[in-house]
Amino acid sequence: MPVMRKLFLSISLLFILLAAGKGSTAHAQETEPYTGTVICAPGVDGDCAPMGPGEHIRRLAAEGIRLPYDTLASRSPDINLNFLPYLYGQVVTNNAPVYGSMQDAAKARNPIYRMDGVTLYVSYEYTEVVDGMRVYMIAPGVWMNAVNVHRIGTPTFQGLEFSRTPRNPFGWILTPVETRTAPGYQTGAYTGNWLNRQEVVQVYSIETAEGLEWLQIRPGEWIEKRFIGLVRPRVTPPSEEIEDRWIEIDLYEQTVAVYDGRRLVFATMISSGIEPFWTRPGLFQIQEKLETTPMSGSFEADRSDYYYLEDVPWTMYFDEARALHGAYWHTGYGYPRSHGCVNLSPGDARWLFEWAEVGDWVYVHDPSGVTPTDPSLYGSGGA
Repeated sequence: MPVMRKLFLSISLLFILLAAGKGSTAHAQETEPYTGTVICAPGVDGDCAPMGPGEHIRRLAAEGIRLPYDTLASRSPDINLNFLPYLYGQVVTNNAPVYGSMQDAAKARNPIYRMDGVTLYVSYEYTEVVDGMRVYMIAPGVWMNAVNVHRIGTPTFQGLEFSRTPRNPFGWILTPVETRTAPGYQTGAYTGNWLNRQEVVQVYSIETAEGLEWLQIRPGEWIEKRFIGLVRPRVTPPSEEIEDRWIEIDLYEQTVAVYDGRRLVFATMISSGIEPFWTRPGLFQIQEKLETTPMSGSFEADRSDYYYLEDVPWTMYFDEARALHGAYWHTGYGYPRSHGCVNLSPGDARWLFEWAEVGDWVYVHDPSGVTPTDPSLYGSGGA
């Protein structure tokens, strides 16, 4: 009995001590409330400690980046817009022979005429292998062979459709580039993150460092301006003559932006005129729309730069011989390379062709001021 009594007293004492501890803790909580700052959750403003999600949000906001991240509200256009009702070939020999029959083309005999020029592309309706030689019918009863014509694929690059005007500038990467941690080659280290050609990025901040323009495309990631073709969205027309619907061509950025109801609805990369065949800055209107048309011409007196392009798709003339049209013969969108026309990928040209109407405004400008505006420097233009 004495042993059991001692055990009972020990257990009772333990419960008393535990109860006393709980009471003192509750009392401390009542008399000594917490008076420090708090760590705010994302999206919550207030008296937040300089740490955690709240501080991260403030730092991003100082860089022009909001959480949740602004999306472009964009999508890729219908992939079927890339389809062309033609097949194309590049003439790869000088003074290339053209034949009047499939058999003559296969045997390379009795040419009916020859094609010569610097840039020659033909479309063909039919192809077949005859006696081991592939031949192409470039027009009814007119043939060439694979010695002189090489088949080409057509570009499939496409821009973006938009459901609303983006808040930030955005653009396409022109050539692969590795981002840096800060603006400048001396101050910023490489991040190890690469951006690929035609990748789309938003721009949150623009700074000048070491005499160069730098763009922030992610938190702690910067690229030099020359690696990107930008679109800077606007909400008001660029001219008093324009109400709410226009096509805006930026010669410096090599981009086109399409506005409907003062809202950006489409944007993509282009190739405009090279020096001295610049695309002329100014305000124009679409004059004519052609689903397909041949283009040819030369600018040298000896015609040494002659070009011939069959079945140029989705063409819209807006300034004499200068037009918006599909370019199936190159993929260099984002860089000047035409004789004055505005080259787009075939799919983008078709999107624009189906959206536009004769009379729509075309605003061509160069924010850098490099493209001359003197009318005497401009001829009628070309592809």
